[in-house]
Amino acid sequence: MSGLILAEPGLIAGVDEAGRGPLAGPVVAAAVILDPKKPISGLADSKTLSEKKRLMLDQAIQENALAWSIAEATVAEIDRLNILQATLLAMKRAVEQLSTRPDHVLVDGNRLPVLAVSAQAIVQGDRKILAISAASILAKVHRDRIMDGYAKEFPGFAFDLHKGYGTPQHLSELAKFGPLNIHRRSFKPVKDLCRDK
Repeated sequence: MSGLILAEPGLIAGVDEAGRGPLAGPVVAAAVILDPKKPISGLADSKTLSEKKRLMLDQAIQENALAWSIAEATVAEIDRLNILQATLLAMKRAVEQLSTRPDHVLVDGNRLPVLAVSAQAIVQGDRKILAISAASILAKVHRDRIMDGYAKEFPGFAFDLHKGYGTPQHLSELAKFGPLNIHRRSFKPVKDLCRDK
């Protein structure tokens, strides 16, 4: 994808998240240090890729990156901290779990987690920085797999289709069956339903 660049010299970790907006499930963050000797073709913002392409790239990243990690913040943490702070917590965990310590961290967005290494926030970084694009793919694929698992666990909810987002179908399911323990009770549609019970 045009516009994507490799960042400054040294070991650069790209960080991105998936799942800030949904009404259910954890928020997931990933951190990736790419290997310049093993370039991965096709990296782009995960939202612009087909599911098939994301899965192919997910495997390529795990096989070719110098280091990668995936971390979560739970629904309970989201409800206790708020979604922004829970997202930053998941990002911090992802960076700290890397098997190789980066020299610098580039984070998608305009807010930074508290880290022990230098870091920079980059708005639309998933479109500009290859390592952030890679992180966005790992986070999205991992979270989608979690939601697919919830669809099997809770057959009344089509989590494999809406991934927990507040679609008309999901809101209809919530109204019919009520919130589950994986729903974010601090998010308005769920909070309103809990208040009505």
